[in-house]
Amino acid sequence: MVTQASAPDFEQLANLLLEEGAVTFSPSELHGLIVGQIAAGRRFETPELATFCAEQIDLSILSQPSTVPNLTLLYKESLEQLESSNFELELLLPDDEHSLGQRAEQLGLWVTGFIAGFGLAVTEKASTLSSEAQESIGDLVQIAQIDASEEAEEDEGLLMEVEEYVRMAAMLLFTECNQAPAENKSDDAPTLH
Repeated sequence: MVTQASAPDFEQLANLLLEEGAVTFSPSELHGLIVGQIAAGRRFETPELATFCAEQIDLSILSQPSTVPNLTLLYKESLEQLESSNFELELLLPDDEHSLGQRAEQLGLWVTGFIAGFGLAVTEKASTLSSEAQESIGDLVQIAQIDASEEAEEDEGLLMEVEEYVRMAAMLLFTECNQAPAENKSDDAPTLH
């Protein structure tokens, strides 16, 4: 039995970015950018993905041999999660071993990346978004400005709630921007007599 390689986790992607020399770029922000692009309807072939990621992290090329295959796995896994009917999207964030402040900061960076990625790709679809989707974007803009300076244990539950809201907002935007055109749906519908 062949085991399928899995996408890199937060620490693995952080190490890949360090190896590329992108020391100030967050793995969470890069994942948010990719998911934002997918949510807005953009799809990548591997060379395009490599170019997009290199540009976003301010590099001319991705030079390490394991970077592009790992980013491709991350992209494909994210696309599969968004396309799943089980609401499986997982945000690439640090695990519970990191401080609450670090996790909150990375959630803010993920959202920043998502908004940027979505905004770069949404184009003319932006004007057709539902009021619920537009409200979600406004909420995400607020969440991106999250202040992680104060830590308290009771904030753990709040952080989890915000993370869940972000997941659901990303999936809502994906659903709205990746629907088949309405006229195609009506053509396929059975006729009732």
